[in-house]
Amino acid sequence: MSSDGDVTLLLRRWSDGDAAVLDPLFALVYPRLRQIAGALFRGESPATLLQPTGVVNELFLKLAEQRRLQFTDREHFFSLGSLLMRRIIVDAARAERRDKRDGGIRIPLDPETAGTTVGPSADVLDIDRALEELELIDARKTRMVELRLFLGATAEETADLLKMSKATVDRDLRFARAWLIERLAGGAPAG
Repeated sequence: MSSDGDVTLLLRRWSDGDAAVLDPLFALVYPRLRQIAGALFRGESPATLLQPTGVVNELFLKLAEQRRLQFTDREHFFSLGSLLMRRIIVDAARAERRDKRDGGIRIPLDPETAGTTVGPSADVLDIDRALEELELIDARKTRMVELRLFLGATAEETADLLKMSKATVDRDLRFARAWLIERLAGGAPAG
């Protein structure tokens, strides 16, 4: 990806109504978003209804359809992008579950193991329900999980995007991961 400043500048111009910047903006962020989506789907059956390119393309379509988006910086863009990717994947998993009556897409709970069979994972619909519960307890931790799991941001990138220290991100993500694992195991996590 090009410099963060280029992305921020293009986002501001887009917020000001300059639709001509969409192509250069998407050209800057597309490779990274495609790589992230690819990691989410590694290990999935090729028969999975949704594929990485489809997730990114759907994200761009949803963003381009918006008439009144006001981005202040790349953090705002990537936060919205992670939320929209979550929604796209959840909607696809619901449709796939409805059609196949199976577990649907699985997401690794440890972003460091994305694309591998190592580490715990859960059905995306279960994760979505758990994240809705976590949102009620701590919205910031939910944003961190979305950035890490659905956008593939590193701990350093998450800290930078949320304008906080990496140590805080690491601590909060450890809590959120433990909370999610406990919740998904059927326990009543401490909140």
